[in-house]
Amino acid sequence: MSFLASAVSLRRIRAEEPPIDTDESGMRELLLAGVAFIARDPIMRPTLTAAATINLFNLAFSALFVLYVTTELGVSPGVLGLVLGAGAAGGILGAVVAGRVGRRIGLGPAFALGCLLFPLPLILVPLAGGPPALALAALFVAEFGAGLGVMILDINAGAIILARTPDRIRARANGAFRFVNYGIRPIGAVVGGLLGETIGVRPTLFVVTIAATLGVLWLVGSPVLRLRDLPEAPEERDEA
Repeated sequence: MSFLASAVSLRRIRAEEPPIDTDESGMRELLLAGVAFIARDPIMRPTLTAAATINLFNLAFSALFVLYVTTELGVSPGVLGLVLGAGAAGGILGAVVAGRVGRRIGLGPAFALGCLLFPLPLILVPLAGGPPALALAALFVAEFGAGLGVMILDINAGAIILARTPDRIRARANGAFRFVNYGIRPIGAVVGGLLGETIGVRPTLFVVTIAATLGVLWLVGSPVLRLRDLPEAPEERDEA
């Protein structure tokens, strides 16, 4: 239903598309223009590397999560569904507060906060143990916190990316960004499976969760952490 509502809303948008440059020819050149913009832009580059690092290790985590909680913790399928529902509830709350957080502390710091709040609560999953009620509480908090964090991350990152990308190369830059950010995910799932087979499922969950939180380090020293409001797009001559 949400996809249907999105499709109807998009159909109502009337906007003129900027023409593709006549001096560029071929799909290769079009794609490289987006890649080149992201690679040399001081805001887009660390934003992408931070998000891609988190996604790499988060998918490694996801590849083992269900296996761990059902076999090691003995969580039943029905209870697992409730645990995952807690993540959805956290996501709804995150969507509500993400804009407010960005306005309060700035878009860049809010994005950095999301880079920590998304993976950090998941450390409770391999830490879960003891009485069943305590283990379940840890799982609920982990999923809720991760859902909250990922929305703060995504919404503020999306605002930064849209504002920073010039209209002229928006489709190409967005395609390049998504290629890296989404393309890294299946690699992360494979890495998670290999590590789980090599060092064990629980140690792997510890390793990949800690590694995901380190993705925020890509932002250290970058202009992203100093962003209070929407960044301006670079001058057109910088993208030629």
